[in-house]
Amino acid sequence: METSPVDLRYPIGQPEIPTEPLSNAERAAYIRQLAELPSQLTAAARRVGGIRLQDPYRPGGWNGRQVIHHLADSHLNSYTRFKLALTEDNPTIRPYDEQAWAELPDVEATPITVSLALLEALHTRWTNLLANLGEEHWQRTFYHPETKRVTTLDQALVLYAWHGRHHLAQVESLYQA
Repeated sequence: METSPVDLRYPIGQPEIPTEPLSNAERAAYIRQLAELPSQLTAAARRVGGIRLQDPYRPGGWNGRQVIHHLADSHLNSYTRFKLALTEDNPTIRPYDEQAWAELPDVEATPITVSLALLEALHTRWTNLLANLGEEHWQRTFYHPETKRVTTLDQALVLYAWHGRHHLAQVESLYQA
C-alpha cells in the first residue's frame, strides 16, 4: 500500500473547522493548545538552534525565524479579532499581507526571543480571555473580506489552535532535517 507524501506546507494537514458549536471540553482542549504553544515553540527553537533557524522549512518556504515572527504577528492579529468580535456586531476585520510582513526588516533584525516573549505574554492574555468567556460569546462573529466568510469565535479558536501547531511542526521539521 502506497502512502501519499506529506505536503510540506501543511505538515499536520489542513484545519478542520467545525460547523457546529464546540462543547466546553473541546474549547478547553483548544485553549490549552494555545496556552502551551509559546513554551513548545521556545523549546523547538532551542533544539533547532540559531543557525538552522535561518533555513527554510521547505523549498521556497519561510525560514524558521520568519515562521516564529509570523506566529507573533498572526496571533496578535487574531487576539485583536477576538476582542473586536466581542465588542462589536460582526465587525469586518482588517486582512494583512503575511508574506510582505515576513519580509520586513524587523524580522531579520529582531532576535526571535522577542517574538517568543511576545507570544508568551499574548497567549497568557488571550487564554485568560478565552477561559472566562460565557457560552453566549462563542457564537459571536467577525467578517473576513478576503475570504468573504463570517467566522464564529468557536471556529476562530479551532483555526488558531491549528495555526500554532502547524507552524510549530514547521519549526520542528528543521531539527529533524
